Amino acid sequence: MGGEGAEPDVWLSLGEASRLLGISQGTLRRWADRGQVASFTTPGGHRRFPRAAILALLPSGRSRRPQLTELGASSERMAVALRRQLRTPERGPGSFLVGLPENERQLFRERGRRMVECLLAHLDADAPGPAMANLHEAAGQAAEYGAGCARLGASLSEAVETFLRFRVPFVTELASAARRRGLDTREATGLLVDAEGAFDKLLLAFIDGWQQEAG
Repeated sequence: MGGEGAEPDVWLSLGEASRLLGISQGTLRRWADRGQVASFTTPGGHRRFPRAAILALLPSGRSRRPQLTELGASSERMAVALRRQLRTPERGPGSFLVGLPENERQLFRERGRRMVECLLAHLDADAPGPAMANLHEAAGQAAEYGAGCARLGASLSEAVETFLRFRVPFVTELASAARRRGLDTREATGLLVDAEGAFDKLLLAFIDGWQQEAG
């Protein structure tokens, strides 16, 4: 397939491909490892991605995709999926939340619900301005969530592990909605790329919130 410097207009590096998709390098690496994105490794150990394959993952325009509420991915349905996933065992991720007074638990729930609402609005926005405004508000909620975890004495690893439990049911529910309503591959992939990219940004905001409070 050529050496490390061959055909620069055809092959993208890991960094170039991840920036084009708007997701983290780690997310794209995981997709490639699972065979979800075509790639090859050069003799020097560098990952390369076919430019055409990466461009094919980009959504062609939000106007082609129905609103998420039309797909059945409402904030209420997401909240049910999140509650199911986030039921806290006595030990494990989120165990530091056990025994919180109900008013504090309610605050965490409200913050999580608002974050989900903003994420859905971000994914449904048909213009950059509203999309970024909703993502900014979701990031603010994520930062407050991180600060709240720090105030409860959670370590950074405990807090991050708890926050990441939002990601799985959210993305899973989006994928289920896309399958139920028969989105084509390009639309469904574009939706999930957007969701993964948004969660990467929220995770950074969450960590920053924890660090600001703990510091």
